[in-house]
Amino acid sequence: MATINLVRGMGSLFKECEHPESRWPRCPHEYKIRYRNAAGRQAEESGFSTQEKAKARLAEVYQTRKNNPQNQHKAERIQKYSPMQFEQYVTEWKAGQRDLSPSSLRHLDSLLVHHLYPAFQSRRMGTFDHKVVESFIQTMERNGVGLATQSNAFDKLKAILLDAHRLGLYDDNPLDGVKPPQYDPSAPSSPLPPNSMAYAPPATTCSVSSST
Repeated sequence: MATINLVRGMGSLFKECEHPESRWPRCPHEYKIRYRNAAGRQAEESGFSTQEKAKARLAEVYQTRKNNPQNQHKAERIQKYSPMQFEQYVTEWKAGQRDLSPSSLRHLDSLLVHHLYPAFQSRRMGTFDHKVVESFIQTMERNGVGLATQSNAFDKLKAILLDAHRLGLYDDNPLDGVKPPQYDPSAPSSPLPPNSMAYAPPATTCSVSSST
């Protein structure tokens, strides 16, 4: 399939037929166009009977995007952050958490190292959705992670993904519909039987398959 690329950033037009490009003006097949929309995602349109009509539509889309700086900035953010790996994104996000105390930073680092990085370290930021978050919670449950740790790990993941959502990486909030771990810090703990010794199980890590 041949493609005619226009001015950089404007898009391209093409035909999905067996005819060579030199015969396009005379063949009956319609033109299609491909471009980046205001959100920076690839879009296609079809139904153009002539090359001039296809080019006119591409020019219209290009001018609309160019004249809307807000959309252009959003597209640039998506282009930068969507393919970024989780660990790299978190490094930038952490740099902005200037109000955290040293003890809070140590707690955050512990959750990252033992739970969030094993699950998401190489996952691309643009691939998160509510299914991915639900799978993470279920994995912690299967691994016997305590409810308090589950809740803390979820809260940190929530803060990171909400930050990405505000940048415009997701059309839908990846946390919508997710049921968070049900931890109640005021609930009384189960009493230990007399003469028993408290046993703390070894720390477990969480792993969720990554999508690159």
